[in-house]
Order: sequence, then structure tokens, then C-alpha cells
Amino acid sequence: MIKKPSSETSTNGTVAKRTGLPLLTLGALGIVFGDIGTSPLYAFSEIFGNSHSIPVNESRVMGAASLVFWTLTMIVSVKYVLVVMRADNKGEGGIMALASLAAGPKFHIAKAKNWILTAGILGAALFYGDGMITPAVSVLSAVEGLELVNPSFGNWVVPIAVVILLILFMVQRFGTHIIGKAFGPVMLVWFVAIGLLGLVSVIGNPEVIQAINPMHAVNFFLGETWIAFLALGSVVLCVTGAEALYADMGQFGAKPIRISWFAIAVPALYLNYFGQAALAIRNPEAVDSSFYSLVPASMQLIMVILATVATVIASQAVISGAFSMTRQAIHLGYLPKLQIRHTSDTERGQVYIPAVNWALMVFVIGLVVAFRDSSNLSSAYGIAVTATFVVTTTLITVVAIKRWKLSLWIVIPMSTVFLVIDLAFFASNLTKFGHGGWFPILIAGIIFVLLGTWAKGNRLLRKAIASKNPSLQDFAHQVEVQNLPTTPTTEVFITQFEVATPPALVEQVAKMSSVAGNSIILTVKTANRPWMPRENRLEVSQLSPHFTQVIVTYGFMDKVDLADDLTLMDELGVTVDPSTTTWVVFVPAIKPGKSKLMPRPQQILFDYLSRLAPNQEFYWNTPRAQTVQLGNVINLDDAKNYKPRSRS
Repeated sequence: MIKKPSSETSTNGTVAKRTGLPLLTLGALGIVFGDIGTSPLYAFSEIFGNSHSIPVNESRVMGAASLVFWTLTMIVSVKYVLVVMRADNKGEGGIMALASLAAGPKFHIAKAKNWILTAGILGAALFYGDGMITPAVSVLSAVEGLELVNPSFGNWVVPIAVVILLILFMVQRFGTHIIGKAFGPVMLVWFVAIGLLGLVSVIGNPEVIQAINPMHAVNFFLGETWIAFLALGSVVLCVTGAEALYADMGQFGAKPIRISWFAIAVPALYLNYFGQAALAIRNPEAVDSSFYSLVPASMQLIMVILATVATVIASQAVISGAFSMTRQAIHLGYLPKLQIRHTSDTERGQVYIPAVNWALMVFVIGLVVAFRDSSNLSSAYGIAVTATFVVTTTLITVVAIKRWKLSLWIVIPMSTVFLVIDLAFFASNLTKFGHGGWFPILIAGIIFVLLGTWAKGNRLLRKAIASKNPSLQDFAHQVEVQNLPTTPTTEVFITQFEVATPPALVEQVAKMSSVAGNSIILTVKTANRPWMPRENRLEVSQLSPHFTQVIVTYGFMDKVDLADDLTLMDELGVTVDPSTTTWVVFVPAIKPGKSKLMPRPQQILFDYLSRLAPNQEFYWNTPRAQTVQLGNVINLDDAKNYKPRSRS
């Protein structure tokens, strides 16, 4: 066996290229905080003007301001920035990376590991459900400022929002590396502007600063428990995008995100929310549009334009997050091999997935047209994101105990506090279920079923195929003993198996009664880490004079490029000419039937999902003209005959 030695050096190419803390901090301000930074557009107004219509008075305003302050502090500053961001999976963050970290080698109980991974899938599904609402509500809330500039613009709000979103989704294929350079400066201007607007209002009613005292929130609950409970359903809007703090950690690192949050973002948010509260105390009627009411009349059009640009940036962050999450899900085996395009030659994390982009576009624009204003959409927001908070708290608790080895006397109280807060928000948002809250839950449920079905079907498919085919060692030996004719060609058989012979190779030898003079069985694996150094990806074994097994291992954030990676074989003593190589991919057709392993409806769904994937050369990045797809009918019930075999 020829094996390239492994390395434990940093594998995150983005991290390795960091050029300076100030630039990274500015970049983090633009990419990471676009969503949470634009929530003042609608969050405070919704506390009083949502579907529950809570009447305005000074004690309620002070209680609401206190709830907003402590929600930002406890959920974002303490939970995500100070605690969760410590859990980096080789530099990467996000709920699926967190689940992989929690279910790592420290966990030896299979059932517990499966539950942890299931929680990760659930969190990802909830993220998609939330991600459809965020761009719609953000852009709508910004454009609605036109109605204050001129009431006659009211009929144009929805068409303008639709056009902006259409343009946003249509430019995704070009990547964000060009417009991304402007994100940081624009969001810096945005945070300075909203901070100043809030400060001016606070100066008019400085007593509003007393809302920092948590007793205002406590007294709100003690005096008007039901009203305060309902208010929580809208207070959660102030932390939209909190998951982005963790999910985007791989692009910037924890330090720049923490600096930009504590030095710029959260002070501006505190000031603006307190400014809106002060305005509501002075003029209760202004609460319906409390953000734009802070803006002088002469500046409102400029602020609408700035807010629209900021919400486009916020939407971009959510869309990019959906692409990144989808790539992780594909590599980890939870989604079919959809086409993934890398939009930058220098930034490894920038990808574009057409199927996800167009699906998001349809749903987001559909939401804008169906709900028509940000208040209606805000009523649909909250259930999914608060459920994600619960999943994150559960997973970080496992990591703290199993990987960080922290004392239970530290972990249990910390987790209990976070869980009580998360569950309180989740329970409050359940009251919005009939006002649109059902939509993200429905979407999340559908995606959860799709992810789970693909993962289970793929697992059974591998077992069914492995049960019907001989081991690689036995097959190579049989071919040599039969002394079959050979052709002067190189064929690469792409497979997921380390031990079993690829079905395409078995079929080809059976039908052609010959074998390529140089047959390479290329086994593709995904490691439980985000990045794998290119020089450490290949492991080569010579099975016989005509058969070579190559195992290529990718991280779940790596770009898959088999044609390029196979050139590394020269360094391992195996010569391959890419220009004359034929790539053979096996494409199974599922035969649904009665089975105790998987219900027939789920088998039908799995078969349908397998047909959605495009030609696999797009995923593997193999030359299209040199890629051949061979198929065969597979019965998943054959998986019951599977017996594990180890590599010799």
C-alpha cells in the first residue's frame, strides 16, 4: 500500500489567507451582521403592532426595551459569541458542523450518535424554513419606508421588493466576491446611522436607559404575564441571523466577529432600540413605524435607500448560508449530488448551487406576493428560529461535556439558563402558528423528511449493492485467474465502497468479458472535518497488475474535483493520463417494493430524489466527454443480506 502521510495542520484555506484583523473585522461586519443589523426596521414595531396588537403605555415600552436588551445580551453576546463560537470544527461553524463535532470519536454509543446527527439534520431543515422568510421580510420592511416619504408609493412597495429580489437571485451565479468587498463599508455606515438616530432620540428621553435594569422585564411579566408572554414572540425578531455568527466563523475566524459585534454592531443596536422605545414613550402612535419615525423628514428617502441596500446584504448572507449548508449536506450524504459551482478561484467558501437558488427565489417572492407587508411576514417568523436555538443549546451541551470535558456543575446550570430562554421564546412563537407561523414549520418538516429519506435510502443502497457484489480483492483475483483479455485503456470507476466491487465494474466485465489494462477503483469518502489538505487526500493500493484502488478523502467543505486530484497519483508512483482516461459512474434505479427496512412511499420518494440529480460529471468535476454513466435496478430490501467486510 502506498499512502500519503496525514497532517493535522490547519486545513481551512480561508483562515490561512487572513490578511489583517481590521479588514477581517470590517468584512465580518458586512457578511455576518447584515441580518441582525437590519432587524430594527421591524422588530420593535412588531412587539406592539403584531397580530396580538398590544396597546402602548410607558411600562410596557420599558418592559419591551428591557426584553430586547437582555435578549441581545443573553442569546447573541453570551450564548453565541462567547460560548457556541468556541466549538469550531477545524475552523468551521454552523449547526451541521456542530452536530458532526458533537457526534465525533468521543461518542461510542451508536444510538446516541444517530440522535445527535438527527438533531443536526433538524437544525438544518429549520434553517431553510427560516431562510425563506428573512429576505422577504427584510426587503419589504426597507421598501415600506417609501410610504412615509410619499403615501402614493404604497402600491409600489410589493412590485419594487419583487424586482429587487429577482435581481438579487439572478446575480448569484456570478458570486459574491466582487460586491462582497462593499458589504463591510456599507454596513459600517448603516450601524453608525442607526446608532446616531437612536442616540438623538434617547437624549430626548434619557430615562429609557433604565431599561438595562432587568427588573423592568421581570415586572412586565409579573404585572401582565400574558401580554409579556405574547410580546416574546416579536422580541425574538431582534436576534434574526444569530446563527450566522456561528455559521460564518470559518470565513473570518472568531476574533474578528467578536470585535465587530462588541465594538460596533451591538452598541448601535442597543442605541437604536432604546431610541425607538424613547420615541414610543413620547408618541405612542409612532410605534407603527418607529424606525423610520426616528429619521428626519428630509433624510427619509436617503435612509430608505440605505436600508434597502442593507437588507439586500442581509438577504445575501442568508442565501450564501443556504448554499454553504446545502454543500455540507451533499458531502455528508443527506442530499443528492446537485450541481455545485465554485464562483471564486481564491475564496474556497464561495459556491453557487442553481437548484437551491431558484427554489429559494420562487418561495421568497411567493411569500412577498402572498403576505404583501412586513408585519404579516413577521407573524410567520419565529417558530423555526427558536426551535433552532433549542437544537443548538442541546448540541453545545453535548460538546461541552464530551469534548471540552467541563464539569457538570458548570455545564448544567449554563445549559439550563439557555434552554429556559430558548423554550420561552419557542412557546411564545407557537401562538403565531395560525398567523403564518405554520409556513416555516411546514417547509422545515418537508426538508427534514427529504434529508432523512436520502440519508437512510443512501445507507440502504450501499448495503444492498455491497451484499450483491464480491470484495475488491476477490474480484481482482478472479479476473486475473480467468486471464480475461485487456484493452490498452485507463478506466476510473467512481464508487462509495472501500471493500465491495463497484457495480459498474462488475456489469462491464460480465457483459464485455474484458477488462481495461489500467482499472482504477476510485473510492470517495467525506471526513468528519471541513477541509482536507489536497496533498493528504489520496491513499493508493495496488490490488493486482490491472487493478488499483485509490481512496480520495474530502472534507465536507472541500471542492470536489476528481480529475484534478487524480493528477496527484504521479507523486505516489501511479501514472495516469487524464486526457485519455474514461470515467465510469454507476447510476442506480430504485425498485420500490415491500420492505421492513423502508416503507414503500419513502422508497418512491428516494427514487424520485435520485432522479433529480443532474449528470454526475457536474458534481465530480470530471470531463463530460469522457464520463460514462451505467445503471442497474436495485432492490433496497437486499440490504438485509448485508454483512460487514473489512479491508484486508
